[in-house]
Amino acid sequence: MSTFKAIRIDKTDTGTRAEYGDFDEKELMDGDVTVAVTHSTVNYKDGLAITGKSPVVRRFPMIPGIDFAGTVEASSHPAYKPGDQVILNGWGVGETHLGGYAKKARVKGDWLVPLPKGLSAAEAMAIGTAGYTAALALLALERHGLTPDRGAAIVTGAAGGVGSIAIALLSKPGWQVIASTGRGEEAAYLKDLGATEIIDRAELSAPGRPLGKERWAAAIDSVGSHTLANVLAQTKYGGAVAACGLAQGMDLPASVAPFILRGVSLLGIDSVMCPQPLRRQAWERLAHDLDRDKLKRITTTIPFDKVIDTAGAILDGKIRGRVVVEIG
Repeated sequence: MSTFKAIRIDKTDTGTRAEYGDFDEKELMDGDVTVAVTHSTVNYKDGLAITGKSPVVRRFPMIPGIDFAGTVEASSHPAYKPGDQVILNGWGVGETHLGGYAKKARVKGDWLVPLPKGLSAAEAMAIGTAGYTAALALLALERHGLTPDRGAAIVTGAAGGVGSIAIALLSKPGWQVIASTGRGEEAAYLKDLGATEIIDRAELSAPGRPLGKERWAAAIDSVGSHTLANVLAQTKYGGAVAACGLAQGMDLPASVAPFILRGVSLLGIDSVMCPQPLRRQAWERLAHDLDRDKLKRITTTIPFDKVIDTAGAILDGKIRGRVVVEIG
């Protein structure tokens, strides 16, 4: 057996401790595919896991990292053979199953998705769970029958990973995109992605009225709490809000008024246990529609040993766009 570099989280008397160092291959969990990991990324959930600020990790020791891309090293799964390039998002990886912040991962083949044609492993991780979640949200809005001619779409948490890619995806088919952010200095960045209007998150983050002026037909919300309640209250008749995050909180201090007086729909977006057909549809949409130049502009690349420092920064709101981790 051999060792490889990984980030390991252990439980301590006072909480948890994350360290970068060697991990023994014999400690890998069961799975029918072993992947040589080349890239990962830093999501908000990864930041929570590494810092221990939320009980994301439910098994110790744990290798965090809910995303990875790499090359199949060994496989007994019928769909994959050595040399295949694959990506993984979710399925409890980095929470209950050893994750992507390691040079090697062993997982169930049913959790993997083939790397879409035209995407590199680095680009796939620049997208990551954040971008894949944004694609799931857009697909949900489209299944609801919403199109750009219905009005504007708002994206909350706009400068973050989900928000940045949501703006780029929405602008492609012609949506007028309103970006809500607490970082006014990022206005030029957001408009470069395709936003046509910038509003301060303070307009939405405080307690509001059960119903407000109708302002948008669609929304992708990664914030939750009062922000989500206010987004719902200002959604146009027959519109819909795709909810996929809880940066402000898990609560929803809203009323039934938008639902029963305006026919507004709240669409829940789960990226973790999303079934394979929809998962692959989202990735194909990203490979086809996401502007690579825009993706490059929102991406920062860091070496593997800088992940722990970056985890704290993403929780402090100091990271814009996406962070790719070079593992291999």
